[in-house]
Amino acid sequence: MHNSEAMALSAALLAVAGELTQRIHDGVVARGFEGLRPVHGFAFARLAPDGATVTDLAVHLGVTKQAASQLVDEIVRKGYAERRPHPGDARARLVVLTERGWACARAAEEAAADAVRTWGDLLGEGEVRALLAQLVRIAPNGPIRPSW
Repeated sequence: MHNSEAMALSAALLAVAGELTQRIHDGVVARGFEGLRPVHGFAFARLAPDGATVTDLAVHLGVTKQAASQLVDEIVRKGYAERRPHPGDARARLVVLTERGWACARAAEEAAADAVRTWGDLLGEGEVRALLAQLVRIAPNGPIRPSW
């Protein structure tokens, strides 16, 4: 693959990721979840299903512990998460989604399904499944994080 083709592929993947992120965010807002930014969705992906420490979340998001702590303060204040004692470390606190947080995560799943459904309309469901298989081969373990 020539450099120009590699750049075109890179640009297309980034464009698709950006559009998908925005469509999920818009879908979450349309479903009644206000006061969130796309970065919150990336945090929710790490907090579900078992919660995480602020340090875990910072690593996942690729930010400082201080930035992750501020983000946690914000989603706790908005009722999407809560801090609990860590079951395995008395010094740590575990951040977990509240029922409102889980409802928001379900809204994000619905919005993602709506967005991907349009890909099926354009490419066909078989091609979308093949795309998924190829992308999983390229990036089998994520993490799902914003591209700062």
